[in-house]
Amino acid sequence: MEKQLVVTEEGLKKLEDELDILKTVKRQEIAEKIKVARGFGDLSENSEYDEAKNEQAMVEAKIAQLEKQLKNVKVLDESEIATDVVSVGLIVKVHCQEDDETETYSIVGSTEADPFAGKISDESPVGKALIGRGVGETAEVELPNGNTMHYQILEIGK
Repeated sequence: MEKQLVVTEEGLKKLEDELDILKTVKRQEIAEKIKVARGFGDLSENSEYDEAKNEQAMVEAKIAQLEKQLKNVKVLDESEIATDVVSVGLIVKVHCQEDDETETYSIVGSTEADPFAGKISDESPVGKALIGRGVGETAEVELPNGNTMHYQILEIGK
């Protein structure tokens, strides 16, 4: 069975908008590039044509990927999310014991992750460690470099 993609309303809109742009605008742009490239003559030695066809293949692959994701999407109903433990759709304030800093993260599905904007995926090392924990608990996170970080959960909210 296909893994269900968990997104917020905002995340769903972004996915749908991206799919719409690819299907309408990008497909049309690439079709025009192919048409122009065909006008250059011999297709066997036509780098513009090859480039346009490669771009077309990448766009079609992205369209197929987005359509597959949208078939298996679960939109979070924020009114049903309890704030007693960390889960997707919530905002969590944590204190990192190693660098003595307090951070606030939005826990989101993998397609919405943007660490620089404070949105971390539930599939990231920190996100995985925080999921299911409550206020006052400490999550231990092993980083790819082998170091371990400890995050104490200070607040959970919407």
